[in-house]
Amino acid sequence: MATTGSAADKTPDKTPDKNRATAEAILPLVGGAGNVASVAHCMTRLRLGLHDRSLVRDEALKALPAVLGVIEDETYQIVLGPGTVARVTPEFERLVAEAEETAAPTPGASSPAPSSATATATATASADELAARGAEIKAERKARNATPFKLFLRRIANIFVPLIPALIGCGIIAGLNGLLTNLHWLPAVVPALAAMASGFMSLIAVFVGYNTAKEFGGTPILGGAVAAIIVFPGVANIDAFGQKLSPGQGGVLGALGAAVLAVYVEKWCRRRVPEALDVLVTPTLTVLVSGLVTIFGLMYVAGEISTAIGTFADWLLSHGGSGAGFVLGGLFLPLVMLGLHQALIPIHTTLIEQQGYTVLLPILAMAGAGQVGAAAAVYLRLPHNTSIRRTIRSALPAGFLGVGEPLIYGVSLPLGRPFITACVGGAFGGGFVGLFNQLGAAVGSTAIGPSGWALFPLLSGNKGLGEMIAVYGGGLLVGYAVGFVATYYFGFTKTMLHELNTDTETAARTTTSKAPTATPATPATPATPGDQPPPETAAQPAQV
Repeated sequence: MATTGSAADKTPDKTPDKNRATAEAILPLVGGAGNVASVAHCMTRLRLGLHDRSLVRDEALKALPAVLGVIEDETYQIVLGPGTVARVTPEFERLVAEAEETAAPTPGASSPAPSSATATATATASADELAARGAEIKAERKARNATPFKLFLRRIANIFVPLIPALIGCGIIAGLNGLLTNLHWLPAVVPALAAMASGFMSLIAVFVGYNTAKEFGGTPILGGAVAAIIVFPGVANIDAFGQKLSPGQGGVLGALGAAVLAVYVEKWCRRRVPEALDVLVTPTLTVLVSGLVTIFGLMYVAGEISTAIGTFADWLLSHGGSGAGFVLGGLFLPLVMLGLHQALIPIHTTLIEQQGYTVLLPILAMAGAGQVGAAAAVYLRLPHNTSIRRTIRSALPAGFLGVGEPLIYGVSLPLGRPFITACVGGAFGGGFVGLFNQLGAAVGSTAIGPSGWALFPLLSGNKGLGEMIAVYGGGLLVGYAVGFVATYYFGFTKTMLHELNTDTETAARTTTSKAPTATPATPATPATPGDQPPPETAAQPAQV
């Protein structure tokens, strides 16, 4: 390592090339990118989760000049030394990501444009073919979403999505605590439940900082350390911009900005600090510089932005609740397709942090209600298409619980018009919930993620629980009804009904029975679209 270190000192501009060369040398010796399940590092070691340990070439790894040794543990650990490991790990992660992208098939390369599939249905009308069209549309949308702005939004989502389980759990406990408080039951348990529900939220900025640094390529614990400044009670003794700071000022937005700044400071230090001093200098400067900027800048600015978000949301729904709800509920499914819904996640989290609930989520959840109503109408309008009807029967239960992807990409979006009428149902459901917000009954959710019926345990607001349930349940019923009626009467043209309303399974059996076979005495059992469950039901669910 002494030789390597001196080379780095002589040619510091070549350090990134040296680190990448080390990563390139290590990757094939651990079985290639396909064998790497996880990548992390500690102070001195590159820690790899591997699918198949037998693919690793230990002796060849130990022979590399940059490798000081290997250790077999829960993860496979390659000792690179302090400073070096922090520089090699990002290069290694990039190589793995590049290899995975190269190996992935190009979506929609040899298939017809999905946009034409949404305009009208063709004579092919089985669930399998609709699923194929839906997969093409999904792949094309994913490719179009690979813009810098949308990739940035995806990164923001990656920061907050891991927090959703804790938000849900703490939100339900908060609701249970409120119920027991109102009913004056189990008074000895109420303080304990309050601690469970509030503990995570009081430190959510730390978790946001940790995930932010991890997502943007820094050391996660340093991001968490800088974000922890925001919630530290001692900041109340600090004057900034002529006023005292308050613990938690800036919230998750401040934590996000502080951690991103910490990542850039850390990367700057990694490029310039000698490896021998890296372990001492880099973390110190990272926390010091980004911490000072956070205290004397970010906390104030992020606090003002957070307050403005809460004020605007309250004003929007109190003055134009029905109209705002109509627009939000109607546009949410297209926002999901465009990848723009991810920009709402920090807004939801900020509202939950400020008010205890987000008033936007129950409105946006109406998009799923419109989707369910539209699927029910498709089911009744195509009584002879057993394949599509089977798909709807299997996907509807998930749709009622807010998991909309099987219905979207398996039914409505490939058909085209039913997707539009589903958005109409979501608009009317959102308008219903927004109207009651305008009348003074703010209906919110204590967590993000669930929708549909799964959102009932998380409802909260400025009225009693019964009223909140009634308003949200009424919005779901309106979304179901309008989505159903709009799709039943306007979701199909006569041509679409003629082409789609056929028994595709019988047609497939007839075609197969007429086909010549090599051994007529023992005819093979024909394969039908219903022999296996439709592929869309196995897709990763999306919450809508």
